[in-house]
Amino acid sequence: MNWKKVMVCVFAFSLMGGSVFADSITQKVKVWMNGKEIQDGGYIIDGKTYVPIREFDGVVKFNSDTNKVEFIKPNVHIFLFNGDTVFGNVNKGKLKFNVFCQVDSLSDDVASVKVAITDPSGKVKDIQSQDVSGSQKDNFWFRTYDFTYDFSSAGKYKVGFYIKATKTSDYVLVSQKVITALN
Repeated sequence: MNWKKVMVCVFAFSLMGGSVFADSITQKVKVWMNGKEIQDGGYIIDGKTYVPIREFDGVVKFNSDTNKVEFIKPNVHIFLFNGDTVFGNVNKGKLKFNVFCQVDSLSDDVASVKVAITDPSGKVKDIQSQDVSGSQKDNFWFRTYDFTYDFSSAGKYKVGFYIKATKTSDYVLVSQKVITALN
């Protein structure tokens, strides 16, 4: 009878010790980037912090044949023009403007690019997209046509530059600029 109790205790303690050991190796942590919490967070494993690469505003491609992950994050500068004037703040109401994007350090061919604007409530409106496949440009300029947008409420509007890696993939945000609409 004592032998069975000893075995049950040894088994229970080994399970508890294993889970304590596993918890010390892998710990889920909250990760904040630019004042915003990253959705998936990160993990601490053997004293190193790991964060999913898809959280860094870039295109992630996985090649299952080579077991290789590729991260595409070009350098993108976004300029907002009202006529010939560069701006960043606006008054509430309608404004006619265009978006000029300077893209460099693009390491891979991509299918297309687009510019979209997100209002303070999170509603996204596509402004313009363009197919760039086959051009293999490491740097280029992309300027939208003039368009009119209604900054209907005060707050921060985000103009985003997106890349589509392949014709069948989704657009991924790689850079953004904030327009503040004032009362």
